[in-house]
Amino acid sequence: MKRVRCPKCDNYIVFDEAQYTEGQQLVFQCPQCNKQFAIRIGTSKLHNKHEEKQLDEQENAEECGSIVVVENVFHYKQVIPLRMGDNVIGRYVRGTEINTPIETSDPSVDTKHCIIRVQRNKRGELQYILRDAPSNTGTFFMNEILRDQDRIRLSEGDIITIGATTLILRTANQTSL
Repeated sequence: MKRVRCPKCDNYIVFDEAQYTEGQQLVFQCPQCNKQFAIRIGTSKLHNKHEEKQLDEQENAEECGSIVVVENVFHYKQVIPLRMGDNVIGRYVRGTEINTPIETSDPSVDTKHCIIRVQRNKRGELQYILRDAPSNTGTFFMNEILRDQDRIRLSEGDIITIGATTLILRTANQTSL
């Protein structure tokens, strides 16, 4: 038996995965909120990459915080770790060279949408600096669109919107919350 979570209300639906083949797509309707959503049987290649990346970063690098991708109609909640330097954020498409992909089918998120630079200031504290990549639909910080030349210093809990997707910054000392 396998559980799948409704992307709208977080209700779990149980089904027997043995009846289906790997790669098969299933459509569910949540009995609690009536939301229809689809899943594909098998594991996500991108999800496995995030797990491997998270293990590597925990073992080999210092903790640099993360972004929380808030659920919307296109995908589920994701927590993506950040690394030192430029974190190029965008929609995952096979063959795209970005280091912080979001698994989504949201057409308004570009494959290279925005960049969060993680660096240390003169006191050795981590800084998070946001800029647009540039993207076709723009990057919004706290509901204000960024111009190409804008560089915004981020802090814990800041909200970034790319397309129809919302990102929330979790700084290094707040990641475990």
